[in-house]
Amino acid sequence: MNNSFSRIITLLRKERGLSQKKAAEELDVSQALLSHYEKGIRECGLDFVVKAAEFYDVSCDYLLGRTPHRSGATITVDDIPEPDSMGKENILKGSLLPVLNKKLIANSLNIIYSILQQCGSKALTTEISSYLNISIYKSFRLLYSANSKNPQGLFSVPLKLSDGRSSAAQQIALANAACVAGGDDVEEMEGLEKEKMPTLSPEKISAEYPLFSSSLFNLIQNSEALMKVNKQSK
Repeated sequence: MNNSFSRIITLLRKERGLSQKKAAEELDVSQALLSHYEKGIRECGLDFVVKAAEFYDVSCDYLLGRTPHRSGATITVDDIPEPDSMGKENILKGSLLPVLNKKLIANSLNIIYSILQQCGSKALTTEISSYLNISIYKSFRLLYSANSKNPQGLFSVPLKLSDGRSSAAQQIALANAACVAGGDDVEEMEGLEKEKMPTLSPEKISAEYPLFSSSLFNLIQNSEALMKVNKQSK
């Protein structure tokens, strides 16, 4: 049994607000045995996995850490909605600031992934995507964890470790991407041939991406403004 199982059944029990004794009664095992399962000291049989899945209303695959979806559903490219799909999740009310920044980021990502597609490097796309994914992960976890009442069962990395480890993983992805883009091999990833890296300029970007270029240029300007040192600070 993998380490995910003990972590997940513990978190599911705590989400329900159940004591270990009460959960053991419902699952028809002794409290001592359930304690061993939750600590990963002993491995359970398939019957207990099925019983726990039914009791907590999740899939066996979720209990075993094989999918992040409690229903056990898997997702394909066709299942992922477009960023601008209509729906209540895509309606931002109130301040225009979230809407503005969302558009700047989304439009800029269109350009980044278009460039990656032109490069034709799976390794470069993977490493850049990993870097960006972790940026979103860190932002979401910060917001999610700001309320201490929110259950942490969504995450497998403990909160106290998440910031340091996610930052480290992000820097590794960025370093790998820099090597691949620069034509250097790193681990099992082949460096990109120089002629495959597209020639870019502000003029060319404006011509090729007339709808998105202004967003990218604004994002660059805003980001570099954040990097400037306050002259009054010492």
